[in-house]
Amino acid sequence: MLNPPSEAPVLQGLWEAVQAGQREVLLSPYLPASYAFLTHVLLCTPFLALDALGSVCQRVRSWRVSAGSGPPPSLRRWGECFLRVLSRYLSSVLPATALLHALCSPAVLPLLAPSCWELCVEVFACLLVFDTLFFICHVAMHRVPWLYRRVHRHHHRHHLPFALAAQDSSSLELLSLLLMALSSSWLVGCHPLSEAVFHLLNSWLAVEDHCGYDLPWALHRLLPCLGGAPCHQAHHALHNVNYAPYFTHWDLLFGTYCAPELYLRKER
Repeated sequence: MLNPPSEAPVLQGLWEAVQAGQREVLLSPYLPASYAFLTHVLLCTPFLALDALGSVCQRVRSWRVSAGSGPPPSLRRWGECFLRVLSRYLSSVLPATALLHALCSPAVLPLLAPSCWELCVEVFACLLVFDTLFFICHVAMHRVPWLYRRVHRHHHRHHLPFALAAQDSSSLELLSLLLMALSSSWLVGCHPLSEAVFHLLNSWLAVEDHCGYDLPWALHRLLPCLGGAPCHQAHHALHNVNYAPYFTHWDLLFGTYCAPELYLRKER
C-alpha cells in the first residue's frame, strides 16, 4: 500500500490496521449479516446483566421504564429469543444479503481514511436517512393490515420489550432493516470506516430503544432529540404513536408523538 501523505487523516492508521490482512473479510458477502448479528448480541450483554440483577435488586428494577410492571425477562426468555433471531439470520438474512452482494459490482476499498469530521458527518447523515426510511416503512406496516399481519406483528409480541427483542422480528422485517441500513450508507456515499461506525451506533440505538430501562446515562437523556426506551416502549404498548426509531422530529411533525410521561400516566 502507498504511504499516506503527510496531511493524511488522523484515522489513517486505524484504517490501515483494519485493512491489514483483512481485505477478504471486508469484502466478504457474509460480512453485513454477520456484523449485524454479532454486534447486536454483544451490545445486548450489559442489559442481560441488568435483567439478571433486576431479579434480586430493587434499585435496578427502579430504572425500568415501567417500574411496577413486574420482574425483568427471565434467562429462559432471553434464550428463546436468541434462538429465534439466530435461526432467522441463518435461514433468511445471511443467504439473501450474500446473494445481493454477489449481484452487485465488486467494492473497491479506498486507500485513505476519512477525517474525523467527515466520519462524524457521514455517520450522522446515515442515521438521519435510516430514521426517515424506517419511519416511512414503520407507518406503512402499521397502517396496511396485510403488512402488519405478515411482516410486523411478530415484533409486537413484546408488550414490554427487552434488549434482545430489538431484532426479534419476522425474517422479512429483519432483512428489510438490514437493507435499509445498507441503503442509508449507500445513499450518503460514506467511507467503509464511517459505515462500520454507523452500523455499530445503529445497533446500539436499537438495543437501547428496546432495553426497557430509563437509565440516568442513556443517550436520550443526553440528547433531547432522541426518544429512547421510554418513547419506544410507548409505541409497543399503544401501537399508533412514536413510529420513528430514534429521533422525534418526524413524529412531532406528523402528530404521532406521545410523550413518555403521558403513556406512563395511562399505565398507572
